[in-house]
Amino acid sequence: MDIATKIDLAKAYAKVSTSELARRLGTSPHALGQRLKTGKFSSTDLDKIAAALGAEFVCYFRFSDGEEI
Repeated sequence: MDIATKIDLAKAYAKVSTSELARRLGTSPHALGQRLKTGKFSSTDLDKIAAALGAEFVCYFRFSDGEEI
């Protein structure tokens, strides 16, 4: 699943529209929509989006011995 789809699912779960998310992020709905089309987000962007949705974005590598990086 790509990151734009994950963001769309998170928005739906949080009951937040793209317009409202853009407002919370201090950007325009058009600009956010364009970013969602490209799917290009930094880890900082994803943290901000998660915070705006009342969530936490977690991304890591988990090894078979339980190590997470």
